[in-house]
Amino acid sequence: MSAENMEVGWLRSQDSAVVHVYRDGKDQYGEQMPEYQGRTELLKDDIIDGKVSLKIRNVQPSDDEQYTCFFQSSVSYEEALLELQVADLGSAPVISVVGHQDGGIRVVCRSAGWYPQPKAHWRDHQGQRLPSASEEISPEANGLFQTEIVIVLTEESSQKVSCFVRNPRLNQERESVISIAELFFPRGNPWTVALGVILPLLAVLMALASYCFWRQRKAKETLQLDKESEKETLLSEWEGEKEMLQSEMERQKAEYEAAKELGLARAQGCTVVVTLDPDTAHPWLVLSEDRKRVTWRYKRQNLPYKPERFDYYPCVLGAEGFTGGRRYWEVEVGDKTGWDLGVCRESVSRKGDVTHTPEAGYWVMWLRGGGYKACTSLPTPLPVSVRPGRVGIFLDYEAGEVSFYNVTDRSHLFTFTGTFSGKLRPYFSPWFSADPLIICPVPAQAGGNLGP
Repeated sequence: MSAENMEVGWLRSQDSAVVHVYRDGKDQYGEQMPEYQGRTELLKDDIIDGKVSLKIRNVQPSDDEQYTCFFQSSVSYEEALLELQVADLGSAPVISVVGHQDGGIRVVCRSAGWYPQPKAHWRDHQGQRLPSASEEISPEANGLFQTEIVIVLTEESSQKVSCFVRNPRLNQERESVISIAELFFPRGNPWTVALGVILPLLAVLMALASYCFWRQRKAKETLQLDKESEKETLLSEWEGEKEMLQSEMERQKAEYEAAKELGLARAQGCTVVVTLDPDTAHPWLVLSEDRKRVTWRYKRQNLPYKPERFDYYPCVLGAEGFTGGRRYWEVEVGDKTGWDLGVCRESVSRKGDVTHTPEAGYWVMWLRGGGYKACTSLPTPLPVSVRPGRVGIFLDYEAGEVSFYNVTDRSHLFTFTGTFSGKLRPYFSPWFSADPLIICPVPAQAGGNLGP
C-alpha cells in the first residue's frame, strides 16, 4: 500500500536516535542526528507501492550499527531491524628493513585503512607461517585501523618472506614480498685472527704501563675524596630545595581545592526551587506530575497549540523567571549520552530551529557523543576528567555570569560572561535520549549558610 501519507523513519536501534525521518510528505532533517546530516537520502520512487530505501553517503566506521525501519499511520505501526556491517580493504603492506637485532635483520610490515581490525602474519617462500617478533593494531583518527608486525630474519632462516594482511569480514587479503641478500647479514670480523696475535703484545705493554697508572691512581684517590665531600654537600642542599618545592606544590594544590570547593559552596547557598513549564514543552517531551522530570519519547503527544510552546527542538523552560539576583539549581543527568542545560531569555522564539549562542539569547552547555561543549559563538570544548552525574547551574544576573559545575567531583566546568536584560528562564533538553533529566533538591549542608 502507498506510504506517501505515512511517517517513515530509520532509527539507530541502540538508543532510538534519528537517522532519517519522512513525515507530512517531506523529509524532516531537523530531527536528524548530527553524525548523519548531509549524508542520507530517502529513495521514494516506489513509495506508492510501500517501498522506500535509505541511502547513506560517505560511509564511516561509525555507521556499523543495528537500525530500525518503521512505517506509521494513524491506525497502524510496523517496524523491522537491519544490521549494517561496514568493511574497508586497507592499503597494500609496506615492508621496510630497519636495522640489525639479535644477530639478524629486523623487518617491519605496515598497512593502514582497514575496518574492522585486520589479521596480519608472515609466511616463508614455501607458504609456511612464521612467528612474528611483535604485532600491534592501532586505531586511526578516522576510525579505521592500521597494523604493524615485525620479524627478525637470520642467515639460517628464510631470506624471502611475505607479509599478509587480511580483512576477516570480507575474507580478502593483501600481500607484499621482500627478499634479503646474504651480504646484508652480520658476519664475523676478519680482524679477529689478527687481534689474537696483537692482544698478547698489548698485555706486555700494559704490564709496563701499570706502574705508571698505579702512581697516578694514588694521586687521584686524594682528589676523589675531596670531590666526594663536595658532592655530598651539594646533594644535601638539593634535597632541602626539593622538600621545599614539594611543600609549596602541596600548599598550592590545597589552596586550589579550597577555592574550588568555596566556589560551588557559594553557588549552592543561592539555591531556588525550579519546576518545568508544561506550556513550553515540545510535544515529544513528557513531564512528571511534580514537574521535576522531563523525558523524551519518540511519539508526538496530542497537545493544544500554544504560542509559547517549542515546536521544533525537544526542549522545555522552567516555570520560574529571573530578572535579578543570584539563583542556583541542580539537574541529575545520570548516564545520558546527550543533554542541554542552561538559561535563555524569555523572549526567544519558540517556533522553528534553535541557535544555542549568547547572541541568540541562550547560555547553554551540552553533551554530544561523549564530548562536553559550551555553546559560545564557536562551541568551546570542555575538558572533563570525571563524568558528571549531576550538573549545577548558577546565575548571577547583576554580574552577567552563568556558571556550570560538576557536582560529582565539585569542579567548575565553564562560566559565560556578558550583560543580561529582561527575564531569564531555566532551559532543559533531554536531547534524543529516553533517560530523563531530573531537577534535584540541593542538600541543606551543601550550601551552608551562604546566601545570594
